[in-house]
Amino acid sequence: MKACNQCGKCCINYSNGGLSASVSEIEAWEDKRPDIMRYVSEGKIWVDPDTGEQLTRCPWLRKESNQEKYSCDIYDDRPSDCRYYPVTIEDMIKDECEMLEANDLAKPKLAQKRLNKLMANDRPAY
Repeated sequence: MKACNQCGKCCINYSNGGLSASVSEIEAWEDKRPDIMRYVSEGKIWVDPDTGEQLTRCPWLRKESNQEKYSCDIYDDRPSDCRYYPVTIEDMIKDECEMLEANDLAKPKLAQKRLNKLMANDRPAY
C-alpha cells in the first residue's frame, strides 16, 4: 500500500451528502468554528448556507494550483467520517483509491490488516 498522494477521490466521492458529523463535532464547530458551522443544517453537513441545498462538493476541499493534489482547509477540525477514511479495502477499491497496489488487490485480507495498522492512530480498529 502506498502513502496517500492527496488525489482527492475520497473527498470528492463522499462530499455530496455521504458524510456525517457527530453531535459533539457539530457542537464544537458551533462554539469554536462558525465558519464550518455555516455549512451545517439540521445535523447535515456541507449544506449551502444560502439555499439550504446539499452541496455536491465539500466546501473545504482545495485543489493545489498546478498540481493534481487536493488539500483540506479544515483538516484539523474535519469530521470523524473524514478522519477515519479509509476503513475497508473494499471501499478503497470502489473509490479507486490510489493508495492501493496490485498486491493489495491480490491479497485483500492482508491489505486490510496493513490498513488497520496504518490507520490505528486515526480511527477505531476495524
